[in-house]
Amino acid sequence: MFRPILLSLLAVCAHASANNVIFIHPDGAGVANWQAARFYWAGPDAELNWDRIPHIAVYRGHMADSLSATSNGGATSHAYGIKVPSAAFGTDGKSASRPTAANGEQGSLMHEAMRRGVRTGLVNSGSIIEPGTACFVASTAHRDDYEQITAQVVESGVDVILSGGEEWFLPPSKAGRHVKSGKRTDGRDLIEEAKKNGYTVVFNRTELQSVPAETKKLLGIFAEQDTFNDMEADKLKALGLPIYAPEAPTLQEMTAAALRVLAPGPFFLVVEEEGSDNFANFNNAPGVLDALKRADDAFGTVLEFINKHPETLLITAADSSAGAMDVLGFPPKPDLLAKAASGKDTNGAPYGLAPDGQPFLSKPDRSGVVHPFVITWGTLSDASGGILVRAAGKNADEVQGSFDNTKIYSLMREVLFEE
Repeated sequence: MFRPILLSLLAVCAHASANNVIFIHPDGAGVANWQAARFYWAGPDAELNWDRIPHIAVYRGHMADSLSATSNGGATSHAYGIKVPSAAFGTDGKSASRPTAANGEQGSLMHEAMRRGVRTGLVNSGSIIEPGTACFVASTAHRDDYEQITAQVVESGVDVILSGGEEWFLPPSKAGRHVKSGKRTDGRDLIEEAKKNGYTVVFNRTELQSVPAETKKLLGIFAEQDTFNDMEADKLKALGLPIYAPEAPTLQEMTAAALRVLAPGPFFLVVEEEGSDNFANFNNAPGVLDALKRADDAFGTVLEFINKHPETLLITAADSSAGAMDVLGFPPKPDLLAKAASGKDTNGAPYGLAPDGQPFLSKPDRSGVVHPFVITWGTLSDASGGILVRAAGKNADEVQGSFDNTKIYSLMREVLFEE
């Protein structure tokens, strides 16, 4: 007769001792990406919010079968604390089931958090199917099992889900707010199912900002696919498309909304800026710079939150360097400017230029000087790159030296369930 009482007391104690964890994943963004963002948005001698995150380590992101990570393999290591093959999507790469995590239990850190009464959230500027967030609750045999991934995320019980991807919520017979017809082949309407399960559902910035303060379950669907138009810069310009959909909330706005629903905690929130990866894989420099600014704005919101809630850990890392992006700066001499505007390096490597076809210009340095630069590209794929782990808040000083991708899980779990 005492067992139910004991279990209830243990649950209360676990809940009371838990802290908050926010993991922000600016996908594909290495050190060079942040250098470019600093030059462009702040200036060589100024600081981004990313620069204000105090604790730093070198990220080691190799997979079980590859030195360069995939988004799904990297996310699985973050979510489960184990090394997996590059094809894994919330699995061990051998089946479609959940693997055994580093804690010895079958399930991710987010599954454990929900089981222990910690509130949870997933925020992504891309589609709901993106692995950086989806791998924390979905497990599928293949990365392109989009119907299953969407259903598993919606069915997971996560308190806040904010992303794009309406195409995978609805069957072809139904129109949505962003799609004329869905793509689900099983006939399910996941939006109606979510409403029946207690979710408030919103579809744009205005609706997100009008969510009642007492909201406990929130589902935001802000685009047919991603909230951005990821393609080559020239094609984007020719089609007259914006980099990001103007009616969709920014990553900062989504993060702030998630914090309003989840705070004061305890909670576990995973946030991904997907545009920084997708635009880099198209070698679209203006798109990457815009995406990084959006990620940096989200960092600012979280750092302000930590100032008020010091029991919160912010940890951030990418898992690869998309496009092997780097910065090439030079004195503003006419011959060098003309050479840069040609769009190619002497070895044929492409340059990323500003929308006007000229080199980018930095914000002024401390002497008031504006510097020209171009973005250099090494590939259309994801490279290992120079990735940093950065952290602020609770136990952030443990981020130092070299930091394996599996240690992201370990530190987050340590903070969440501190006893």
